[in-house]
Amino acid sequence: MKAVVASEHGFCAGVKRAVDTAFSVPAEGTYLLGELIHNEAVSARLKERGLTVVQSPEEVPEGARILIRSHGVGREVYERCRARGLEVVDCTCRFVRRTQEIVARESGEKLIVIAGHAAHPEVAGLIGWCRGEVRVVGSETDDVGFAAGKDVVLVAQTTVSEQFFCKIGENLQKVAPKSLVIFPTICYTTVKRQHEAAALSKECDAVVVVGGLGSSNTKRLGEIARKGCGNVFFVADPQAFEYEKLKNFGRVGIIAGASTPDWLTREVLFKMVENNAEVLKTDVPAEAEAVEAPVAPVEAVETEETATAVNETEAKAEEPAAPKSAMEQIMDDIDKEERYKKGQIIKVRIVSATDEEIFVSGSGKLENRIPKAELDCEEYSREVYEEKARNGEEIEVMVTAVKPTQLSEKLVKKLKEEEAFLADIEAGKEFSVVCTGSNKGGLTAELGTYPVFVPRREIRIGYVSDLEKYKGKTLRLKLIEIRKERRKEIIASQRAVLEAERAEREAAKAAKEESFFSSIEVDDVVEGKVERVTSFGAFVSVNGFDCLAHISDLSWTGVKEVTDVLEIGKRYQFKVLKIDRVNKKVSIGYKQLQPQPWDLAAEKYAEGDVVHGRVVRIVPFGAFVEIEKGIDGLVHVSQITHEWLENPTSALTIGEEVDAKILAFNPAEHKITLSIKALQPRPEYEPRPERTEEGGNGGRRERGGKKNNRRTAQSYAEEDEYREWSEGGNFGASISELLGTDDSDKN
Repeated sequence: MKAVVASEHGFCAGVKRAVDTAFSVPAEGTYLLGELIHNEAVSARLKERGLTVVQSPEEVPEGARILIRSHGVGREVYERCRARGLEVVDCTCRFVRRTQEIVARESGEKLIVIAGHAAHPEVAGLIGWCRGEVRVVGSETDDVGFAAGKDVVLVAQTTVSEQFFCKIGENLQKVAPKSLVIFPTICYTTVKRQHEAAALSKECDAVVVVGGLGSSNTKRLGEIARKGCGNVFFVADPQAFEYEKLKNFGRVGIIAGASTPDWLTREVLFKMVENNAEVLKTDVPAEAEAVEAPVAPVEAVETEETATAVNETEAKAEEPAAPKSAMEQIMDDIDKEERYKKGQIIKVRIVSATDEEIFVSGSGKLENRIPKAELDCEEYSREVYEEKARNGEEIEVMVTAVKPTQLSEKLVKKLKEEEAFLADIEAGKEFSVVCTGSNKGGLTAELGTYPVFVPRREIRIGYVSDLEKYKGKTLRLKLIEIRKERRKEIIASQRAVLEAERAEREAAKAAKEESFFSSIEVDDVVEGKVERVTSFGAFVSVNGFDCLAHISDLSWTGVKEVTDVLEIGKRYQFKVLKIDRVNKKVSIGYKQLQPQPWDLAAEKYAEGDVVHGRVVRIVPFGAFVEIEKGIDGLVHVSQITHEWLENPTSALTIGEEVDAKILAFNPAEHKITLSIKALQPRPEYEPRPERTEEGGNGGRRERGGKKNNRRTAQSYAEEDEYREWSEGGNFGASISELLGTDDSDKN
């Protein structure tokens, strides 16, 4: 394949001035009124620099700096900027400025017609300079009957094609042949690029248009190229450039828009060269086929001569002859380009510098750019590197990529630092890397420019089955060996680090335990923090050692949940209950430092008090009533009711709440005797029936010889006076005691 490069490339003068200004003014406090140019790569770099894009002056803080882009703006925008006290940095292209002056001077009594696209910012700015009627014609087929009978001035958007502009002029001449004045305001560099695009498209099998898809002049080049060639490809990002689509074409033309940075075109060429394409200069004549523009005066030129020649002559006179560009150098030296290898360190000479990058040349051959981020400097200065270029200074750089060639000075410094670091690693210093992948034997990573390999058995303590889960994870390693057969490869182990840390932890734990157990004794009162709880107790950190407070040792009254007494994260006082130095266990208690309910009972209760409680259990001889948590009192069966009860369950139920009177209170023995019936009225009693016959054992017999087992309430009441509760469960009094006799009288 042969790649034919157009001679016109890189920024036009207006765009270059705007871009250079945007990269030279202080970023802080500077705002761009709209995108500076229609190129995504440049816009991204300006954003990274910190410049803010706004759509109106009202978005800019008062007194700040606002940059007017090369497309220009209307008169009233300047007035709004002045009203807000803004510092205006005007980067309007001089060709656009010239058109603005024409429409400002000619408008008013004359109709201004602009050949261009109404939505384009340049056209919007031109309209803003018109004082009277203005029309925009965006298509060769648009009806221009509105111009009939009027004095008409025709100007062009600077980036439209000559053919389009001429066609609009012809259409207007048909309706206003004598009153039409034409000013051919197309930028001369735009014209030259369009001529080359037309010529290249006719002699090439395919055309590549390099530039942002939002650029009007770039799209126009593509439209012109399509008229001569059916295979036109737009490339906005060289990284996305697909050479495969071009490989079957014999001759490919390369053209670039006026807002396309030179380095974007260069990177496209690099990719083509890497695929063995032969790069040629265009052999299109300097004066390519041009469509004659209609005659028109140009500003002070009042004759009906063509203004195109004057326009080009003035522009060329203003600009000094440019030195050979980087693109021309590429075409001169592309066939001599030195083939570099990735990782190779070379010496290069500094050729030039911009605000964002420098250009270097290896052995006087092809230039390459190095972004300032890849330079070994604390703070980048364009002036410093321009001085180095004038002095012919050389720097050492590393080749980081070859398609296209990319260089880095910073990596050379890093490599030297790595070599010094390797000495520390060999001495046993730990280092960290991020795992980038794996193979059958283990994990792979990189330490700067050195590959690192961690065998499977050296990843952790124990077997590793899934290597993929380590990808992207940080590995902490120690050197095993450095293999130097081919490229230096570091063989390292994470297991060695983990084992060393485990040994260190175990030694520290043993020392801590020894210190702890030598300083603690049973019955000591210690302070601890509740770390975690279980169903059977709480683990409490005492001087960094876990001690167990069993749930039974948390409260004298018993609890269902540990958190009913202790709160995780809080500190409490505990008593040491048991120490097992062999098994490294310590039991502690919380309730042992709290008062028992019976210790405070004497202050709350006394004989004769009436209390309220809940029946918690029933036994054959009575019922136990809980009058507060941890304190139960006994209601003897004889003290439940005035009626005789065979079983307490016939009068009371578990959970029933009752009122009772304290009959006896012994806090030392933890005993309270209660009576429910003492709070009930005593019933009326019937007279005792006469005895008819004495029965054995003090019983009575009715007439007829039958024994009478019925007892009156009075007899119960009298008997109750002698009943009492005893610890052994023997309660009440004997028959002889009730009758006032003793056992010696029975016989």
